[in-house]
Amino acid sequence: MSVSQRYREAWESYWRDTSDAPGEAIWDSDPSVTAIPHMEWFAPHADPSLPIVDLGCGNGTQTRYLATRFPRAIGVDLSSAAIEHARRADSESVAEFRQLNLTDVDDVRELHEQLGDTNVYMRAVIHQSEPQDRPGVAAAVAGMVGTAGRAFVAELTSASKAVLQRAVQSPDGPPPKLARVFKHGLKPAEADDAEVPRLLRQAGLEVLAQGDTALAQTEYLEDGTRIELPARWFVLGRTV
Repeated sequence: MSVSQRYREAWESYWRDTSDAPGEAIWDSDPSVTAIPHMEWFAPHADPSLPIVDLGCGNGTQTRYLATRFPRAIGVDLSSAAIEHARRADSESVAEFRQLNLTDVDDVRELHEQLGDTNVYMRAVIHQSEPQDRPGVAAAVAGMVGTAGRAFVAELTSASKAVLQRAVQSPDGPPPKLARVFKHGLKPAEADDAEVPRLLRQAGLEVLAQGDTALAQTEYLEDGTRIELPARWFVLGRTV
């Protein structure tokens, strides 16, 4: 399976138009409000001796933090432009970055063969993938986890649409960072609430823990409050 050319080009153009400035991408929040609290939920379930793969790593901000928690951290992304951003930002070479299509079964299998079972971190990837690609993304999580790894997956819920709608309906129009997402044809919060856990279960993953959260963005509403998108997090392992 392969993602559509339209989808691939949308992400390539988005990252080509994004500068290296921290927080330039709307979801590029500091780990203090993202991966750090996520690890509090994930750490009790994960084997800290295994590597961790950040699926949909973007410019690698969270991957670099994950490298402080696990012996090896690998960030992968569909966009080669995103990977270029990630490598430039990683001046101390604490992590590794590779271009990878999560729906390419052979590429995912090859990565798993190279690394063995891994822990997985994935934030807000299923919800914005095209419908036909979502089962493949969930299968990639299961493929990397194998039998020994664990996964942390956070995805937007339907409640996030109201937050985005409020931002879009501002008298001045959408905030600039959100407007750029729409400009490139990217559509956040597309998967419904029941679809995400169903896809994960169908991929052979068991929910070990879950809860509600909000994904902090780097953009603000007109009243100065940070945009925080309601989400659901899952800790997952392969079904025995």
